[in-house]
Amino acid sequence: MTIDRDTIRAAALRIAPDVRRTPLWRLPGRALGLDLAEVWLKLEHLQVGGSFKARGMFNRMRSAQVPAAGVTVASGGNAGIAVATAARALGVPCEVFVPEVSSPAKRAALAALGATVRVVGASYADAAAACLARQRESGALLMHAYDQPEVVAGAGTLAGEIEAEAGLPDRVLVSVGGGGLVAGIAAWCGGRARVEALEPRLAPTLHAAWQAGEPVDVAVSGVAADSLGARRIGAIAWAQRRHIAAVHLLEDEAIRAAQQRMWREFRLAVEPAAALPLAALWSGVLKPAPKERVAVIVCGANLDPATLA
Repeated sequence: MTIDRDTIRAAALRIAPDVRRTPLWRLPGRALGLDLAEVWLKLEHLQVGGSFKARGMFNRMRSAQVPAAGVTVASGGNAGIAVATAARALGVPCEVFVPEVSSPAKRAALAALGATVRVVGASYADAAAACLARQRESGALLMHAYDQPEVVAGAGTLAGEIEAEAGLPDRVLVSVGGGGLVAGIAAWCGGRARVEALEPRLAPTLHAAWQAGEPVDVAVSGVAADSLGARRIGAIAWAQRRHIAAVHLLEDEAIRAAQQRMWREFRLAVEPAAALPLAALWSGVLKPAPKERVAVIVCGANLDPATLA
């Protein structure tokens, strides 16, 4: 399945009854203390299920014949919540495998959505292996957190919404774990806007692949590991690398500071993964030209509110 603007447009039509068209908050750079023409915040943390992942999961399920065994997925939390949300809406069983690093808040959300939750292993890779073994036994529809064409095309629909509302910005800043979101956005933009990937230094899947010239396994830890905890960049994201201009690494301290500032100054309650784009701007890791319009994807809000100052 080729992922391009036509594929993404078809996905947008397919999932329109199920997902929200999230707001695009267009601010002058000075409103965020930045020397930029505009910063566009795509408020995808307001999406069904609390993250952009609902787009891909509804697209995957709407594109397939779901068996009686339902669906199964391995996830640090957000993909599982999205799958559980879609499964409940479509009336099918759901089983979610999460690693021990997943937050109690996300596990509670999964249980509240009616999913069967299995806590397996120290990392996402361990949960993924257990999920695959279970899927072979049960015959459930396998849902992947980031590396299935339908999932990536669904993620790309948010870039289509940005362009339909405001045109394309000069840059789009995207947090990366397994790479489904950046792959979908890169496929939509196709080089027409500068797409830049942002990763925690302690979870550098795309950066490591960039340096090695191919996807490689990396050790994963840090403040955003429950959301950006993939051990290896997805094959689809790697195939889209020609449309990704750069990848930048951020320290945990900068990510946490941006998360707290987003809450303190703008009352945006988001998880650490959603803070990477503004962390890159506020910390000076990225310094766009003053005339630029920069879009940042505020990708998720599945956090424990007690972690906000």
